[in-house]
Amino acid sequence: MNKQEPSWIWRSFEELNKTELYEILKLRSEVFIVEQECFYQDLDGLDTESDHLLGLNSNNILVAYLRLIPPGLKFKEPSLSRIITSEIESYRGVGLGKELIARGIKKSIDLYPKMGNRIGAQERLKIFYENLGYQALGPSYIEDGIPHIQMFFRND
Repeated sequence: MNKQEPSWIWRSFEELNKTELYEILKLRSEVFIVEQECFYQDLDGLDTESDHLLGLNSNNILVAYLRLIPPGLKFKEPSLSRIITSEIESYRGVGLGKELIARGIKKSIDLYPKMGNRIGAQERLKIFYENLGYQALGPSYIEDGIPHIQMFFRND
């Protein structure tokens, strides 16, 4: 990655302060609703049970984010979700997404060893996730008007 490495912070929902929560929801809205022109219910009831990974640049601006959903809430396995790298200051395309996913997988393995990790990935990102060790499961499906595919990362 040719940009300065962000500082990484894991927080439970209870540990998030109001500013962090606001910045998370703002970034998710900017990317998933406005940029991708996808109108969906972002607040799905899973945030309060999830762990949240924040990547902050040197100005404390949120440039990367994901949440780790515990097993049994979305899938029987733990799941990475709401995976975002910001387009501000060109944080996309420099390897930040790979670092974000790697940190999410490591935390998933630490908290839920030998369970693997299942995601519902946008189909256009299938090769990206395959290059990170995920394998496609089953056919694609439409979620919120966007083609998705379930993918699994095995860590047993």
